[in-house]
Amino acid sequence: MGVTRSDPPRLGAPYRRLWTSTAFSSLADGLFRVGLPLVAVTMTRSPTLIAGITLAVTLPWLLLALPVGALVDRLDRRHVMLGANLVRAALAVALIGLLSSDVSAIWVLYAIAFGVGAAEVYYEIAAQSIVPRLVHHDVLARANGRLFGVQLTADEFIGPPLAGLLVATGAMAAVAAPGALWALGVAVLLLVRGRFRVDSPAAPQGTARQPATGRMVRMGRRPAGLRRDIAEGVRFLWRQPLLLRFTAMNGLFNLATSAVFAVFVLQALGPMGLSEAAYGVLLSVIAAGSLVGSGLAERVERTLGRTRTLWTSYAAAVPTVAVPALTTNAYVIGAAFFVGGAGILVSNVVTVSLRQRITPDRLLGRVISAHRLVAWGTKPLGAALGGIIGELLGVRIVFAVMTVVALAMLTALLGVDDRRLDAAVRAADH
Repeated sequence: MGVTRSDPPRLGAPYRRLWTSTAFSSLADGLFRVGLPLVAVTMTRSPTLIAGITLAVTLPWLLLALPVGALVDRLDRRHVMLGANLVRAALAVALIGLLSSDVSAIWVLYAIAFGVGAAEVYYEIAAQSIVPRLVHHDVLARANGRLFGVQLTADEFIGPPLAGLLVATGAMAAVAAPGALWALGVAVLLLVRGRFRVDSPAAPQGTARQPATGRMVRMGRRPAGLRRDIAEGVRFLWRQPLLLRFTAMNGLFNLATSAVFAVFVLQALGPMGLSEAAYGVLLSVIAAGSLVGSGLAERVERTLGRTRTLWTSYAAAVPTVAVPALTTNAYVIGAAFFVGGAGILVSNVVTVSLRQRITPDRLLGRVISAHRLVAWGTKPLGAALGGIIGELLGVRIVFAVMTVVALAMLTALLGVDDRRLDAAVRAADH
């Protein structure tokens, strides 16, 4: 039976399985991300050393994003995701063994955090690249909204308070739970059938076509190097000024939020007087707002248009870093986190869907990695800045400085309008 124009495209069973696997993996991320700094607090109260955990887990985005993007465009994207989760589960098992041996050196936490962060680079780039292969482009906003919704809900809404409770019962539980969840993510992802490797353009038997130049080379010789592949993706992003603006905006905002949340645990457990469990609950409010944003993103974009949606959502995200500079009231900060979480999610849905629509599938992994190099590569820089500023000037000064950075981010939207965005999408479709 044919599909009529009145029939809305469905997301489908493969997408739902990806969604379920992502839910397990994201919950594991949330437990690990919050649990590890809480374990570190039992070893040291130095802002620099505590911020080192965030630095270690985010540093791989700065070091590995570009080559990983090129590899994702060469490999089966589902296989990359499976391998990344298996590595993270194995690292969780290794950490359990180290903790059971009473190892208390914080450098061990840094090493495990870096390994988990490296696996995350592979997983995230492959996951975002695989979505357009699973759903129709007309429902990309819906698919991304639901995927981001479950990621943020599990990672930041359920994960943080659960991590606080697990750490209260023992460090072992806080480490074992993420390992088990990453393994569950592997099991569900195995049910997503199909081949998710980008096919090269057709070539005569015995030859292969180099994607960057179309020049023919004989099979058996080394394919075009990673540097050539990486350069092709970077050039594409550089020649798309709208996508480049969004990359710069995300980089500035992630620099600010990474600096703030690298030291926020000291503010929460100190002047704010929160317990570990209450700290986890407060962080989860961001995900509560994100959950609301995931349900509204498609409708808001359709009602306001892309440009007004971007202005509104990015502006709503600024209080996430600004309000902690003004007050230690947990309820006021929680309200700012809720609004900011909704804004962050809506802006992500719009910008990611645009990137997927504008970028050719064969380049998607590389363009995402180039974007993430800037957008997420600033996270370790932010964590380092947060630790240094906090050590020298105090934690609340970190919040004030990063508020200025977040406000500066908004200037990149000047000159962006729906006409330019629509034209970019039409050009990509043709």
